[in-house]
Amino acid sequence: MNKLYIGNVSEQASALDLETIFEQWKIPFSAPFLVKSGYAFVDCPDEKIAMKAIDTLSGKVELHGKLLEVEHSVPKRQRSCKLQIRNIPPHMQWEVLDGLLAQYGTVESCEQVNTDTETAVVNVRYGAKEQARQAVEKLNGFMMENYALKVSYIPDEMAVADPAAVSSRRGAAPRGPPRQGSPSLGARPKLQSDVPLRMLVPTQFVGAIIGKEGATIRNITKQTHSKIDIHRKENAGAAEKPITVHSTPEGCSSACRRIMEIMQKEALDTKITEEIPLKILAHNNFVGRLIGKEGRNLKKIEQDTGTKITISPLQDLTLYNPERTITVKGPIEACATAEEEVMKKIRESYENDVAAMNLQSNLIPGLNLNALGLFPVGASGGMSPSMVPGPPTGAQAAYPSFGCSAFGSGVPFWASALPSSSSPSLSPQQPESETVYLFIPALAVGAIIGKQGQHIKQLSRFAGASIKIAPADEMDAKQRMVIIAGPPEAQFKAQGRIFGKLKEENFFGPKEEVKLEAHIKVPSFAAGRVIGKGGKTVNELQNLTSAEVVVPRDQTPDENDQVVVKITGHFYASQMAQRKIQEILSQVRRQQQPKASPTGPPMARRK
Repeated sequence: MNKLYIGNVSEQASALDLETIFEQWKIPFSAPFLVKSGYAFVDCPDEKIAMKAIDTLSGKVELHGKLLEVEHSVPKRQRSCKLQIRNIPPHMQWEVLDGLLAQYGTVESCEQVNTDTETAVVNVRYGAKEQARQAVEKLNGFMMENYALKVSYIPDEMAVADPAAVSSRRGAAPRGPPRQGSPSLGARPKLQSDVPLRMLVPTQFVGAIIGKEGATIRNITKQTHSKIDIHRKENAGAAEKPITVHSTPEGCSSACRRIMEIMQKEALDTKITEEIPLKILAHNNFVGRLIGKEGRNLKKIEQDTGTKITISPLQDLTLYNPERTITVKGPIEACATAEEEVMKKIRESYENDVAAMNLQSNLIPGLNLNALGLFPVGASGGMSPSMVPGPPTGAQAAYPSFGCSAFGSGVPFWASALPSSSSPSLSPQQPESETVYLFIPALAVGAIIGKQGQHIKQLSRFAGASIKIAPADEMDAKQRMVIIAGPPEAQFKAQGRIFGKLKEENFFGPKEEVKLEAHIKVPSFAAGRVIGKGGKTVNELQNLTSAEVVVPRDQTPDENDQVVVKITGHFYASQMAQRKIQEILSQVRRQQQPKASPTGPPMARRK
């Protein structure tokens, strides 16, 4: 996306005029301006410079009395379902953006793009080209909190014929297996860890880490077999800069140790006396499990390594920065050992979430993982999810990059784990609506409803579910019941956002994982199937999902001859338990149905 379209160009404007503007704003260009009647084109050296030109000039700079409009140049054949939306207000609530985007169709994915601008930029994928076209028409120039949105297409590179594919279609046989070192075999060794190491280092040490003409960083990269990104341009003027290390866990730890050694040497050389701690960045979703119940995990790491570890408060999280800072103090060797243990816990949490989501996607046929906005993300460093079916390929495909809330976002990929029967096109029947009764702290009701009911309406629209909050049973009730009605995917989305909102609004402490109680009503005759002989089924269910599942004894069935099953656990545990119980109920219902005749459905009997 290096080619730019410049619109609203005056008839008097020349290529020299445009060159002067670009030079004035220090925006390089790699080819002459092609000026037409009312518009022009130009190539930039890379995408980052193209983005800078758009952010700096579009709607802000005049030429011969007309404000220039600058955006990515996308040929019609390459206009796809993918859009880039710029100039988003920096404090925009995700629910508001979700609701806006959902007005024009199904949003399959939404990723943040790291820029140097104050406002936010996102890449959005719609379910269909027509939906994307409508979004471009309606949202371009749309005012949000005094910011005019800028919307443009992201080119569909697949629309340009691949030479290899063309020759294959013409009957040319492939030339044999790819050579070693060819792109299809991977030019670099495969990165074994899907979770990169993210560090914060004092800005004054960045030069020493890079070294003269990049020699030091090249040596570290070579010695540790890693790819290291130093994000120098992020947070201009900030006292600290993030570094992302992509490698095996061992490679990440080796690189971390070398960087700490360089910082310590530089501190001695420059006579800096204060201690230089190790600072690790980790997504908020993983921090609760790193800390452990009552802080046990963190205390054990401190005791085993002889370090002091603190974690930044939840209040420091922002809409576009869902990472917490883990500060480790101690000698270099102790800090390096602590880093290994901390990252081991974070990687385990990530892998458990991947496994949970994998199972979830198999349990809900046709579930659109990309649209849910529930999964943990990285921040910068070029980490973005793979949005097409296929196995994850290294850190860039597997550690997603967009935070919809402190709970998580940007959901990854693993559609490759879905069986072919999971495809929505092979599931002609619409999934049945389900009702789940979710219990939240009474004090959180206002946060879920939002000002004038705005949040709950947007949440309902986003999830495609009916969401109502039941009246309190008594004046001083500590919990309130949220009644959610909708198909499985809607349940997944609505409940996930509620879990996330409670964490984001600090209704659970920084060391607590959000665990809620959910109730499902089942026919009284099916309760025994949920329990199983001697409690076998319910025990297996609890072992599989990590949720607490209880079918209270001596229940009196309600007017619909139904009883309650209680599920308590964190989000993924609760979701898996709900799906498994619904699976049991489906089996019971199928067994209750009269069997069809071999030749077709039974004929109605004539009277």
